[in-house]
Amino acid sequence: MAGTLALQAGPGKASADRGVVDLWKAIKPLTTVASAMNTGAHPDDEHSATLAYLSLGLGVDTYSVIANRGEGGQNEIGSELGNALGIIRTRELQEASKITNVTLANLSQKLNDPIFDFGFSKSPDETLAKWGEDVAYERLIRQIREKRPDVLIPAFLNEESTHGHHRAVNVLTVRAFKDAGNPQVFPEQLKEGLQPWQPKKLYVPATDKAYDVSLPVNAYNELYGASYAQLGEESRYMHKSQGMGRQVDEGQGTAYYKLEAAADGKKASGKPETSLFGGIAFTFDDLAKEINAKGKDNKVAKQLNTLQKDANEVIAAYPAFDQVAREVHEMKADVQTAVGLVKSSSLDTSAKNDLLHRLDVKDRQLNKASQEATSVVVKVKPETGELVPGQTAKVTVTAFNGGDVNVGKVSLKLNVPEGWTAKAAGAASFDKLGKNQTVKTEFEVTVPKQVEDFNPYALPLISADIRYEAFGTPATLHVVPDNAVAVLPPVALSLSPEAAVLNTLKPEDAVSVKVTATNYAPGAETTKVSLKTPEGWTVEPAVQELKFAAKYETKTAEFTVKAPAGVKAGSYSLSAVSSIGATDSSRTVQVIQYPHIGKTYYVKPANLAIEAFDLKVPQGLKVGYVSSGFDNIDQVLRQVGVNVTNLDAKTIQFGDLSQYDTIVLGIRAYAFRPELIPSNQRLLDFAKNGGNLVVQYHKPEDKWSPELAPYPIKIGEPLIQWRVTDENSKVTMLAPDHPIFNTPNKITAADWENWIQDRSAYNPSEWGKEYTELISNGDPGEKEFTGTFLSANYGKGTYTYSSLVWYREMPSLVPGSIRMFVNMVSLKQDAASAGTTAPSSSK
Repeated sequence: MAGTLALQAGPGKASADRGVVDLWKAIKPLTTVASAMNTGAHPDDEHSATLAYLSLGLGVDTYSVIANRGEGGQNEIGSELGNALGIIRTRELQEASKITNVTLANLSQKLNDPIFDFGFSKSPDETLAKWGEDVAYERLIRQIREKRPDVLIPAFLNEESTHGHHRAVNVLTVRAFKDAGNPQVFPEQLKEGLQPWQPKKLYVPATDKAYDVSLPVNAYNELYGASYAQLGEESRYMHKSQGMGRQVDEGQGTAYYKLEAAADGKKASGKPETSLFGGIAFTFDDLAKEINAKGKDNKVAKQLNTLQKDANEVIAAYPAFDQVAREVHEMKADVQTAVGLVKSSSLDTSAKNDLLHRLDVKDRQLNKASQEATSVVVKVKPETGELVPGQTAKVTVTAFNGGDVNVGKVSLKLNVPEGWTAKAAGAASFDKLGKNQTVKTEFEVTVPKQVEDFNPYALPLISADIRYEAFGTPATLHVVPDNAVAVLPPVALSLSPEAAVLNTLKPEDAVSVKVTATNYAPGAETTKVSLKTPEGWTVEPAVQELKFAAKYETKTAEFTVKAPAGVKAGSYSLSAVSSIGATDSSRTVQVIQYPHIGKTYYVKPANLAIEAFDLKVPQGLKVGYVSSGFDNIDQVLRQVGVNVTNLDAKTIQFGDLSQYDTIVLGIRAYAFRPELIPSNQRLLDFAKNGGNLVVQYHKPEDKWSPELAPYPIKIGEPLIQWRVTDENSKVTMLAPDHPIFNTPNKITAADWENWIQDRSAYNPSEWGKEYTELISNGDPGEKEFTGTFLSANYGKGTYTYSSLVWYREMPSLVPGSIRMFVNMVSLKQDAASAGTTAPSSSK
């Protein structure tokens, strides 16, 4: 199933949310045949409270379909950006979906997928053009035809005040509501076995001022010990890289929706309702009534009534595990009987497909219910999650019976990709599995010598299926390892730096490159490491041999790289190569590991990007950097020759700040460095006494207040309207003689070229008359901002506030951004006073 993700488990942990609660989560869905799908653009777009209410409260078969991976966003737990951030956000979304018991799918299927989070967009047209409208639409139609939801709910409206990605998903979802049931739309999907599917209703978000349905997500559920709004926020806390999750008091919250369209053409009744499923079959009894009304097949209708009775009996047996297990397995047998009756019935093809799909969903839910009721615990445990091509390793599959139900005819099967082999070292079938007993099978797994790079967005490489019988009826469970299993290069190479500046004013200066090699082979290994450079460049030494005694051992090799005489400004690339025998590999393995998402990997080319341009750096300049942990600007400054010290809390609170020429606050630093606001007067005094204080952008919710600046600066709201998203937008320097544009580097129009993703974010809307407005800039066709780049004299020193997205541009080695930032940290009041020729504007 293209685009569908199996939920990989996070790190194993004990939790009070298990036992009778997990049993209830498993059996509640047996009572309903209804389904719903929520669509969004990014991880965290899901309507978490509504999903919790539908899935955990009503037992509805609930789906969340998210377009991209959030690669273009910001990171509040580390410095990962781009694909690495996308991997983190995907894992967070998977863990969040587990909490709400929701089935997750993404339209984006691989790293660098066309459906990519390219950053903020103000237009659905721009978004769909960059994603590839046909690609995105085909994948969404596929998800609807696979999942067959009764109700569709896009997470956002198509409104001008809304992110273009959100608007694009709304546009696609509204169109798909009409097209998913049309066999003329993507007919190739039908050749694969999919069937057209027409959802019954399309709901869109609404407010309490105008709505058709209000969902009581504020309702408190005693079993969960929380309201659905609180359960939704519990899942949102998993989006830690976005700082999501908030405290919600009991009894708070209602979710409002408007009926946008209905398959039967009926409009909303005009009276507020509390269900999305009015007029839609919600139970097996409802399905039976529909069949009886058509006068079709009485046997099928009676069997559906039997399944309703079965579901009621399962619920009535709760919380007695063994009794629930008996009722669950009786229902499983009746589901199989119903499948046979439907297939042999006189119902039309469409009705048969619908019933067979719902019965298949129910069978899968019954498998989960059986696992919880019998207390069968299954695990798949690789001896290592890090394999290399050609390696053979052991993987153990276990099944444990913790309940009172007699379990027998147990079979353990390991699933591996095509081309791999998995051989059981012993028995894989067992007649009985008694209480507190474990059965296990060790499999010898061999990876082929030729294998693709690990895809963190694909289904797990290794999984297991466990089949057993209870009460004479079989159940099948599917399980994946706790953490990702990845095939990695035998020796992974990481370069330091990964991006470097070659100053064309000093072309003779060598670039020092350190290659760290990590051995992922299971034992001793020897490799020859070299650098592949552009023509005419030289490397010393040419090759270094590294010998490893054991897995995970690391060794370093240092190289000196020199450009040819007369090297021109431009972009260059070199790569590190590991040669083992006749096999060469040039791969970096970035291990991504956080407590809330477990461990996974980003495998990428082992490349070093070199940007050659002219750069003047003042001698003896001392900069103190206050990092929020979300940018690598300090590293870039060091690399180009600036003396940078990262300031800790103690230094900010009590240290001698006067030893620094400049202090720079990283993006959103006031929100994430708690010592800053109590010490803000010390920072202002630093500037007042002759220092240069530079502050990068903040959001209002970052504890920013206009008075933190020496002269007030107010951030524009709503934030969506105070940013420039076109990285190629025209920039006008309003104060061209200001030293930030002249000292020590002369800034020209060329320095605003080749920027990436955005220009600025969270621009000020008001500021004091004391500031010099340095630039004007805006998206095409929109009013330009003049508060993006502000600088003022303050006492004997200077204060500069900038909303330009330096944190994206500088690590990507955009020359103009580095030249300008060096000028900004070099600013002195005497030069600033001499260079201020443009009048400052009062807002």
